[in-house]
Amino acid sequence: MFWTELLVTRQTCQRVLWLGTRRYLSATPASQPTVISRFLLWLSQNFHDVEPLLNWSTTLRNRVVRRKNLFYGYAQRRYGENIAAAYYILSLKGAFRFAGQTEWFRPNDRGRFSYDFMSFPAATIEEIDLSGTPINCNGLDNLVTQVHLRRLTLRGCPEVDGWFLSRLHAFSESLEELDISHCPRITTGALCALIHLRKLQLLDISSLASLQNPGLVHILIEEMLPHCLVTGTEYSQGLSSEERMQTNSTAGLKAQATQPQAEENGQTSVQRHGEMH
Repeated sequence: MFWTELLVTRQTCQRVLWLGTRRYLSATPASQPTVISRFLLWLSQNFHDVEPLLNWSTTLRNRVVRRKNLFYGYAQRRYGENIAAAYYILSLKGAFRFAGQTEWFRPNDRGRFSYDFMSFPAATIEEIDLSGTPINCNGLDNLVTQVHLRRLTLRGCPEVDGWFLSRLHAFSESLEELDISHCPRITTGALCALIHLRKLQLLDISSLASLQNPGLVHILIEEMLPHCLVTGTEYSQGLSSEERMQTNSTAGLKAQATQPQAEENGQTSVQRHGEMH
């Protein structure tokens, strides 16, 4: 009887360990909770012995994120800042384009990439696409040297938060387009850090789960960055019926007041966006 209970307990522990490992490999903070995640949550609430397993899974994931965002100081000293930044982007399964070139460097489906980019040590990076990668504020140390960066795409990055956005001031004199859509950790307060991006002309803030009133945030950003076109939200999104009517009337008056000035300059914000592309 004792050996039978011991065997059943061992099989149960192995099963829970397998589920925890699968959860770590498949789930991300930006994704919806899976059946396994909800099951493990139920176990942790009813069986305290499962909590160490969940803590181990979280610790392991944080360790992987830290390792992927290490500072590539050796690569900078040996190959230069541009090559080190390019290697960091590709190691995260991101993509980039050098200034003055049309070709994009990106890894294949298995994460492998060509080292042809090392033939351009003097070329600076102009566009970066890090959508869905685990980049965090520490990893930005590898990119702050790219002072000619014009476009940065961070769509669906689970580690992008207020600390990350506050460090984007390093690109205040060059960054023109920024995509932070589908980033679950970005809050209203975090968006205030974008005030330093004086050259920003296009900002995508669609599907930010932590924003309670996207419409008001849209207005706030337009007041903070008057030369920037904000996409992904509407003025009335997240407001009550009364607030929606008041906001629409305010937006209409603002548009009428700014139209003569825009006509004098010969372009509106939408036209400026068209010229960029």
